[in-house]
Amino acid sequence: MNIKITSDSTCDISYELLKEYNIDIIPLHIEKGEKSFLDGIDIIPEDIFKHVDSGGEICTTSAVNPEEYKLFFEQYTDKYDAVIHINIGSGFSSCNRNANIGAEEFDNVYIVDSKNLSTGQGHVVMEAAVKAQEGYTCDKILEHLTNIIPKIRASFLLDRLDYMAKGGRCSSIVSLGANLLKLKPCIEVIDGKMKVGKKYRGSLQKCLLQYVQDKLENTDNIRSHRIFLTYSSIDTEILEAVKGAIKEKSYFKNLYETKAGCTISSHCGQNTLGVLFIEK
Repeated sequence: MNIKITSDSTCDISYELLKEYNIDIIPLHIEKGEKSFLDGIDIIPEDIFKHVDSGGEICTTSAVNPEEYKLFFEQYTDKYDAVIHINIGSGFSSCNRNANIGAEEFDNVYIVDSKNLSTGQGHVVMEAAVKAQEGYTCDKILEHLTNIIPKIRASFLLDRLDYMAKGGRCSSIVSLGANLLKLKPCIEVIDGKMKVGKKYRGSLQKCLLQYVQDKLENTDNIRSHRIFLTYSSIDTEILEAVKGAIKEKSYFKNLYETKAGCTISSHCGQNTLGVLFIEK
């Protein structure tokens, strides 16, 4: 079968991988001040950081609407036997609901709720794209995704909490207390929702290295074919130290380094980093 894989811009997959696997992306909307922008098209994370650092309000995100999805899918329905679209998790956005509405008049468009975000969602997209290239049928790809989604482990370590506090995702009191104690929380995706995991204390590099060690402690239970290292703006020296810690494991066949897009960046701010993988 000739199958097209598409996704939302929230999957944070690099341009190189999108091109290699013929994956197309539809952008979410980013609201900055009184203006609306398209994620990754006419706004990038650095624009958000500059806006906030100069005293602007936290940027917000809004879902792709049903009509936009419909027009997006129309590009592929006559060219491909099937279109498989993977959404950001329905627990984070109305994109999944809107995509289902947008796909209603097409009998060859299939909507998948990744129940994840960023490259946690990206893993679902990659699994679909690899299977499509290998010649799997649409039904077999969808079955594979159903099996793989519960096994994805997505988490991020946050250096600053003011973005989440201003965005209403944690109280300013919690933010102040964590900042005074130099605590850096690990945010995990569990059952399709974000939850606070372990809290680390100390310098950013020290916390990140301990976070990576904790997450990759039991590689016997992790699939070795792919790991994503996804981050917003971060110091190069710290990033290299984290990459070195992952490579020391000598376990993963592919370490993909990707930058978080505007959605993650607008909620988490600078110096956010995560390792995202799939368990066996």
